[in-house]
Amino acid sequence: MKEKFNREEAIIQQFLQEYQFFYRLAYSYIRNEDDAMDIVQESVCKALSAIDSLYSEEHLKTWCCRIVINTATDLLRKRKKEQIGVEEFLLSEQGERDSNYENIEVMEMLAMLKEKDRVILILRYFEDMKLEDIARITSENVSTIKSRLYRALKQLKIHISV
Repeated sequence: MKEKFNREEAIIQQFLQEYQFFYRLAYSYIRNEDDAMDIVQESVCKALSAIDSLYSEEHLKTWCCRIVINTATDLLRKRKKEQIGVEEFLLSEQGERDSNYENIEVMEMLAMLKEKDRVILILRYFEDMKLEDIARITSENVSTIKSRLYRALKQLKIHISV
């Protein structure tokens, strides 16, 4: 019982200490401040209910990131099923941007990328994460992360030059 309490406390502390990071990660998917806060809150609940799947504290942050990403993706899927148009969704919160995601043109270009490529770019350049950490979060090999990163950068470069 004591071990479970320690993991529970570690999860709560991780979300409290890294709240802004998790918020920005959720916001990068949803592009809505209120929904991003809801995702972080729901992610804490999901993390606490899935506490037994956390094998070591060493991977706590990446485990929490994965939960936030999955929760955001679930919300996007739900919205897609509700048939909200992508353009309407992108324009609905255009006036309210987090300081790290203020450049609307950059966000629109990122939205054109595949989800897996967009996640890698956001984690690498907006959140300044190491490729190894991104690989753990996305459950991919580092070489796959590098390939996707460079492919995404090439796509952005082509779009910028057009």
